Amino acid sequence: MSTKFLSKLSQNFIELLADDEYYDVTIEVGEDPNVKIFRAHMNILCYRSPYLRRTLASNKKNKDNALAHIKLSNIMSEVFQIILKYIYCGILSLNEQDNSEIFKVLLAADELLIQELVDYLQKYLIENKTEWMEQHFELIHRTSFQSNSLLELQQYCTDFMVKSPEKIFKSLDFTSLSEKSLIQLIKRDDLQMKEIEVWEHVLKWGLAQNPTLNPDPTTCKPTDDILLPRDLKIDGIIDSSIINNLSIISTFSRRIDKIDVSNNFAHLRELYLPYRFQLLLRGSRDGFTPKKFHELCDNKYNTITFIKVKGTEEILEKDIKSVIISNIKNTTSAVFYLNVCGPRFGDDINIYSYNGESKDYNFSNCKKYSYEREIRDTEDQFSIEDYEVFQIIKR
Repeated sequence: MSTKFLSKLSQNFIELLADDEYYDVTIEVGEDPNVKIFRAHMNILCYRSPYLRRTLASNKKNKDNALAHIKLSNIMSEVFQIILKYIYCGILSLNEQDNSEIFKVLLAADELLIQELVDYLQKYLIENKTEWMEQHFELIHRTSFQSNSLLELQQYCTDFMVKSPEKIFKSLDFTSLSEKSLIQLIKRDDLQMKEIEVWEHVLKWGLAQNPTLNPDPTTCKPTDDILLPRDLKIDGIIDSSIINNLSIISTFSRRIDKIDVSNNFAHLRELYLPYRFQLLLRGSRDGFTPKKFHELCDNKYNTITFIKVKGTEEILEKDIKSVIISNIKNTTSAVFYLNVCGPRFGDDINIYSYNGESKDYNFSNCKKYSYEREIRDTEDQFSIEDYEVFQIIKR
């Protein structure tokens, strides 16, 4: 059995740090006029900091027994005092430090390659100082991505940019974001903001970088080279493993309410989302048998079906640019019911099982019969990777 007397050991090392007799290293910290000299011990520094070990390797005592001397101009004396106490006795005191100083301690630990302290302080800031980090996001983001060790802060910044972009744009230092960071942010398809809001903030950022520019956006020349809206993910609208673009849902909703969608740029306007899409069936969850389809979907009104074709990127109803809208010509042939069929739209989309209602589908094809247009380039059979049926409900 072994007993550890760490408390007394820690106290002895605190006393050693304060001792003025046995030190063999001096450390010059800070820049003029705020320079401070610390006295320390080479053996302890070498075993506690890989950076200091490398530095001291070329600064050992010479033949005249002179003290080794180190300069750390990037670190403030108050910060190094905290670091030095940690190095000697494993104690980190943060109660009396403001958030800005704690962040400086983290950066100093990163520079000195003290990974244990780096890991602890990253978690501490993320778990306890989120409000301060949000207010100083530009500083956190810029600084963390300059280091290969601040991976948790980098992940925090990436997640925060996507989940809470409005907080970034409303932060006091938003206009200090680098051009690269801003572009990375606004190019993300999962950015949770409306296009008009993104534009307004980009305009604000641009004016801050170029204060002589005309602030009137109406003077900008229009262009037809406009990207589609990004894929906003709004809780309560749809839960789909196939469709993740709410612009598609907006287009369907406009057609339901007979809102004109003939304009080429109609999809660039405000998303129209008056309905929620209640999942009735998902093949990958519920199976691919006609019996399960009828069990979950029969007598459900106002439904929509999405079908993902196996082995291709094709989705029957995929996105705004590629969608083919085919209206029914003969309403008596719009849908067709058979116990061995899944969702069947007249004879234009056939999905059924030759082996009976309890067996998986083994035949699927599309062919123009009762609808206006062909929705596939081929009439060949295809296999279903997944399919979903939703009931459309007013929100």
